[in-house]
Amino acid sequence: MNPAPPTAPPPDDARLQLAVLGMTCAACVGRVERVLTRSPGVLDARVNLATEQATIDYDAHLTDPDALAAAIRDAGYEVPPRDPEAPAGGDARARLEAIDAANDVEAKQDRRDLAVAAALTVPLLVVAMSHGAIPGTAGALGRWLQLALATPVLFGPGRRFFRLAWAALRHRSADMNVLVALGAFTAWAWSAAVTIVSPASMHGHAPVYFEASAAIVTFMLLGKLLERRARRHLGDAVRALVAMLPPTATRLRGGVEVEVPIASLLPGDRLRVRPGQRVATDGVVRDGHASVDESTLTGESLPVERAVGDPVQGGTLVTDGTFVMEVTRRGADSAVARIVDAVAEAQGSRAPIARLADRVSAVFVPTVVGIAVVTFAAWMLLGAGLAVSVERFVAVLVIACPCALGLATPAAIAVGTSRAAALGVLVKGADALERGASIDRVLFDKTGTLTEGRLRVASVVTTGGRPEGELLALAAAVEAGSEHPLARAIVAEGAARGATPKAASGFASTAGGGVRATVGGKAVRVGTARWLLAEGVDPAALEGEARAAAGRGETAVFVAEGASLAGLVTLGDTPRAEASAAVKALAAMGVGVAMVTGDREATARAVAATVGVTEVFAEVLPAEKAERVAAERAVGRRVAMVGDGVNDAPALASADLGVAMGGGTDVAASSADVTILRGGVGAVALVLGLARATRRTIRQNLFWAFAYNLVGLPLAAGALEPLTGWTLSPVFASAAMSLSSVSVLVNSLRLRGWRP
Repeated sequence: MNPAPPTAPPPDDARLQLAVLGMTCAACVGRVERVLTRSPGVLDARVNLATEQATIDYDAHLTDPDALAAAIRDAGYEVPPRDPEAPAGGDARARLEAIDAANDVEAKQDRRDLAVAAALTVPLLVVAMSHGAIPGTAGALGRWLQLALATPVLFGPGRRFFRLAWAALRHRSADMNVLVALGAFTAWAWSAAVTIVSPASMHGHAPVYFEASAAIVTFMLLGKLLERRARRHLGDAVRALVAMLPPTATRLRGGVEVEVPIASLLPGDRLRVRPGQRVATDGVVRDGHASVDESTLTGESLPVERAVGDPVQGGTLVTDGTFVMEVTRRGADSAVARIVDAVAEAQGSRAPIARLADRVSAVFVPTVVGIAVVTFAAWMLLGAGLAVSVERFVAVLVIACPCALGLATPAAIAVGTSRAAALGVLVKGADALERGASIDRVLFDKTGTLTEGRLRVASVVTTGGRPEGELLALAAAVEAGSEHPLARAIVAEGAARGATPKAASGFASTAGGGVRATVGGKAVRVGTARWLLAEGVDPAALEGEARAAAGRGETAVFVAEGASLAGLVTLGDTPRAEASAAVKALAAMGVGVAMVTGDREATARAVAATVGVTEVFAEVLPAEKAERVAAERAVGRRVAMVGDGVNDAPALASADLGVAMGGGTDVAASSADVTILRGGVGAVALVLGLARATRRTIRQNLFWAFAYNLVGLPLAAGALEPLTGWTLSPVFASAAMSLSSVSVLVNSLRLRGWRP
């Protein structure tokens, strides 16, 4: 069942998003979440390994961001410093810059450590694999040389694994670092003991594994460097969105222009915007005029003219002209900034399919250590000797990879939501993307969804010889208080005909019915025939004209003055250009389509026939739309409801997937799971297709992560040796482990090139 739409947190609650660096696997995620949830005042904490982000809901009276960051650092992880002047939630630009800056520092250290480790490990491998063929490397001298090469690798570049392993154990947890540290140290300790302590007579018989201990560290460092590079691409979509907002703006104060960071902008500030510049935040033009490219928000390819009194949105590009604008929203509250934050939060969310990996990861490391101990004991009992038993013990420890399990779902979700944003679709969370993959039924609203929503008045019919202009003025007086597309069209037509509306008072609206107000001392109602009848006004006199209009695909709006029917206004709406192709695309995907609308039956069917929809539910009230969704779900269908996000809110909230038709200035209604920013209704098939591709990628990642460990562990333990003679040395086991998580990331990054 679709979860209830999120509600605004109580005033005392706050949400904090922090970058968390140094996590390596799902066990790290679990440890950070446990540390946070046990902290005083924390209500909920969600940590994402792929995006290196923690989202924390907390009581602002009981804790603060600095205390939460300190708790994470105490658990052994890094939290980049945040601006103390920034709001608790911060902003995506600051978080992304902090993560990138910290990752750049860590990447430099990774490269230095890898260079040192490789410089010592390569000659060590040559010496070890020559088996004394190189002069001076045989016997005790060769072992001492290997000890001299391996020790700096283990306790130099490899010290990070010991530090992180100790931090994990200190918090009664175990992660990948425990496996690496234990495996590398065991191989080195055994070899050092053989070299230093054992009698000289044993040197020719007891093998040493110095090359394994050094190779484990070197391959892990290589894997981490490759993983870091691949992981960086997960945030490319957010970086592209952030790039739409300039870092600074030109503020006007006392006639003086000053360049200031957009984070310092406040409502009421005046900004100068010139050709070639991007608008810093949302506002209103107060002086001048310009052509503005809004394609990044609306998808409209042609620039629009903006003059005094017109709104402008942050992130749009001024192509010609200049103007002075007044800021109406802070930079962090602008349309683009909210889109950026929504995408970042969606990337950091957790899909239900991840629960299996979470459960496995919680016991993964202790289980692997147990398997390693059993392997050691089994080979000892079989008489293989201490050296072989140690080799198998180390191989089991270093081949197991909880990283791949931990990254399997969040990496695919991060890329999937990023790709959706790049295609003009805002997905609110991982669960929405997962539910979208199962949709087999789509219900469309009509007005503003399958049609343009730009209605025009087609005809005006009056009773009692009343002039058309007078009826339009009467209807416009009432509709002026409504934001419905029908209302806007009537008001616009009245203004175009010079029909000046009178003052209205006592405006009231009935969802799915109509509006009423008092005009000139009389109650005036504008709405559907069924609603007027319920209000005590008989619309029968104009039902014939209404039916004729419906046959033409027009919507009829009745007007009543007092208890008498005053006339009828019909309005036409053009189906969206992409609607027919969208319906065909969904049918090709095996998804059933129906129209659910409050319009009259004949009008709805006329539009449905034009776009190729054969199943129509007409004259349906908003509450009844939700009932229709429930009825579809009751027979086992997975339902997506597509509407305008306002009148269709009950249906959007009750569907398996709510899809709102929006724009850059109207980011996802709280009742919708997905908001289409551009592409119109044609993007619905895109959403479902991308959701299916993301689910397929997650399943591939999980399959290979599980399969890798299920095959790798028995092979490393030597279980296949009696049958096939196959064994796996710790050197190759460490190489396989380091590359497994990289393969999951690379597979997920394939979604960046997905096309509908």
